[in-house]
Amino acid sequence: MSTLTKKTDKELAFLHDLFIAPDWGERFAELIDEHVEFPKEAKVAYLAAGTGSHAISIQERVGDKLKLICLDESEACLELARAKAMTESENTEFQQGFLDDLNFPDNDFDVVVANASLISSDRVDKILSEMVRIATPGGTIAIALPTASSFGEFFSIYWEALHNVGLIDLESDVETLITELPTTSEIEKMTEEVGLEDVSSWTRVEEFDYESGEQFLNSPLVADFLMHGWLASVPETSREKVTREIARLINEERHEAEFALSVKSTLVVGRKAQTH
Repeated sequence: MSTLTKKTDKELAFLHDLFIAPDWGERFAELIDEHVEFPKEAKVAYLAAGTGSHAISIQERVGDKLKLICLDESEACLELARAKAMTESENTEFQQGFLDDLNFPDNDFDVVVANASLISSDRVDKILSEMVRIATPGGTIAIALPTASSFGEFFSIYWEALHNVGLIDLESDVETLITELPTTSEIEKMTEEVGLEDVSSWTRVEEFDYESGEQFLNSPLVADFLMHGWLASVPETSREKVTREIARLINEERHEAEFALSVKSTLVVGRKAQTH
């Protein structure tokens, strides 16, 4: 199994652009497009913009009077985004920075959007606080992310694989992975606690299908973006054994059908209180 082979930042950026953004990222981008209104003349911050395709499509749709500043933590992703912007949308600006420590002034953006679909859930509350800080009073704030019950098919197989290979003391780590994904109501409560009003949310169940356990484990989404976090507590010497057992269980349980990894993609939108 090639799972957990460490890629360079540049390799990860190319994988993100070729495989993650057009499939995984697009599921969350569609929710943003459906439920977030971008005024034609506004200043917008787009956080976790990745390689920029969705942000550039917003710029093209809304027009040149929209000032769109995009931020991502990966400079390699931003290099690809800037190259696209040179040919498609010169008005879209890309900056490197940390999502939970934004280098933007207070009360500066009419709309603040984040695609937090690949961001660790324990960072979400701090990211939300920063989003509220930089938004103008009355401004729109929207965050897209996976919520509770996502990845359930994998987690049940992962738990069984750990049990089967004798790593019983790590079974509780799977429970932690399951419970650390916030429910929609928890995210809504979080947004209200940081100063949002008129909070609404939308959730869709998305499926990613794989023809075998090997295809699942070697797909860029799983191997390079999800599995590193999921297997973090497994000793390196045991990871090969665990992934082989995961593949075997997937192949055994799918009964010639595709293995579906389901994700609850959720968008939460609110308005910064005028008196914040």
